[in-house]
Amino acid sequence: MKKRNIQVVAGLGLVQLVLLSTHLSAQTKDTTSLNEVVVTASRSPKKIADIGKVVKVISQEEIARSQGRTLPELLNAVVGLTVAGSGSNPGEVQSVYLRGASTANTLILIDGIAVNDASGISGEYNIAAIDISQIEKIEILKGASSTLYGSDAVAGVINIITKKGNQKLSAQALFTAGSYQTYKTAVGLNGNIKQTQVAFNFSNLDSKGFSTAQSTTPGASFDKDGFKQMAGGLNLSRFVTTHIKLTAGLQINQNRADLDNGAFADALNYTYDKVAFLAHLGTKISFNKGDLSLVFSQNNVKNKFDNYPSITNNKGNISNAEVIFNQQFTPFIGVTSGINYRYASTDQVYQDPNYPSQLNANNNIFSVYHSFFLKAGKLFRMELGGRYNHHSQYGDNLTYTVNPSILIANQFKFYVNVSSAYRVPSLYQLYSTYGNLLLKPETSENYETGIEGSILKDKITYTASVFKRDIRDVINFGLITTNKYGYINQNQQHDKGLELEIGLKPNKKLNFDVFYAYVDGNVRLSSTSPETFNLFRRPKNSVGANLGYAFSKSFLVSLNYRWNDKRIDQYYDVKTYSLVSTNLKAYSKLDAYFQYQFKKMRLFADIKNIFDTPYNDFAGYNAKGINFNAGISFTFN
Repeated sequence: MKKRNIQVVAGLGLVQLVLLSTHLSAQTKDTTSLNEVVVTASRSPKKIADIGKVVKVISQEEIARSQGRTLPELLNAVVGLTVAGSGSNPGEVQSVYLRGASTANTLILIDGIAVNDASGISGEYNIAAIDISQIEKIEILKGASSTLYGSDAVAGVINIITKKGNQKLSAQALFTAGSYQTYKTAVGLNGNIKQTQVAFNFSNLDSKGFSTAQSTTPGASFDKDGFKQMAGGLNLSRFVTTHIKLTAGLQINQNRADLDNGAFADALNYTYDKVAFLAHLGTKISFNKGDLSLVFSQNNVKNKFDNYPSITNNKGNISNAEVIFNQQFTPFIGVTSGINYRYASTDQVYQDPNYPSQLNANNNIFSVYHSFFLKAGKLFRMELGGRYNHHSQYGDNLTYTVNPSILIANQFKFYVNVSSAYRVPSLYQLYSTYGNLLLKPETSENYETGIEGSILKDKITYTASVFKRDIRDVINFGLITTNKYGYINQNQQHDKGLELEIGLKPNKKLNFDVFYAYVDGNVRLSSTSPETFNLFRRPKNSVGANLGYAFSKSFLVSLNYRWNDKRIDQYYDVKTYSLVSTNLKAYSKLDAYFQYQFKKMRLFADIKNIFDTPYNDFAGYNAKGINFNAGISFTFN
């Protein structure tokens, strides 16, 4: 019997051993309802019923039942979200495709703060750097949101909300072990200490991994690529008066990984070392039916790639200051307004005997935005908003939002969203050897409509939406002038899609939801060229289902299924020095999760890719076969 199958059988035996007694309640997965309160959609607490957009919430309970998984694996179970690389080595880049948009067109927030990577080529943040044990809740806002959030919020926003300590003081400890010699420990102290809320969390992950690159020789394999991660978080908050609250936060992590030399190409002693640092200070002043928030954040990232004799050292720093004003003037009119200033800089050094290079650059952007939220009785809702941006390199641009919705009996919502969005060029795309100072920002027109609702007291929930996205001045790599390649603005990108989701919760024991998503996209390089499909690695069709059942107050089981359609990918062949297009086969995966809970202890086991389905997220790179993770967590009050 193969070693990994022995691990699976042993893990199932562990689950059977813990079924000896029953104590506390264990909940199955909850579907998002119209009465749930979220903050990401409007930058202030509002019920989903009062928002004309789709917001998917991954709750604290669901995250607590996912400690054997990574953040990319958790997000990959959401309708309309494809995280390419979620099944690969954790040290590899995880590409987030929300509604088919490119990775740089989804804005990642940590506690409402944008966490772009100024040291990277396109500036997107690698979510693999965030350990799931630090997270309390996740809100996924779908649709263009640049009016409130600025650059990159073209397809939507993913807000990762870390633990805040807003409960009775308790300590937590977690230990897990699994396939590929993967071990994780996490500890935390969360709760109130007198009048101060404290949340301290630390985790350490070590995995021997497997070869990231795929061998082209049958039966042969490359060396294993290991991964290590240390992550720590500290959040503090305190009311200095009944109306003034001070907050401070720090998130820091270090990721170390072994890398390969590209698709189908092994590498020895090629390593990656990344340190990410995010700190923020803020104050919130509350007054009658409103509040004023002031937030300053510092986001620093250091990346080192060591592939001797070539060594890359990249540093990126982003300083962000923002003032946010919320006021409910009457029961029918409210406003969210803000002023934002962001300064970004990078220092990149490439040490190579033949092609050394260095980049030192910076720029800034200043923004002012307003969104009015209107209500007419119990039926009609409307958001009207606009944003003005001034960028130190390319100049000015504007965005707008027109977002009406109709709410019927607090159970059925119909909405329309017409809005514009944008993405600024990264520092590398502007100022590097391949940079182009004439680059303009990507700008888009976005159209969306849909319904969302529930019947039978939330026992049945449903969501259906269709969207269309037209992007101008798409940033891509191409011929700038004769014999010079670099970053250019292409003509147009046209995307469209459909999302359907139905959730059933007939009783407290059973929860079931199923979804379908479709996306298609084409790019036109010039006004006279034909359109060509370019949504590489993204399936046109995807289907998912999640089934949870609580056999008792203590024992629950859940099954998660995902099918991805065939995809097209492109990779760089290091032997022929050429770009190769290839087809990735359709595949399906089934995962199972088991949990048994005592009063202060939780045992769990997570089996992923149960049928050992072979698949690829990227051409030339391996993905995990059947793999297993089991663990135990404690809570001390």
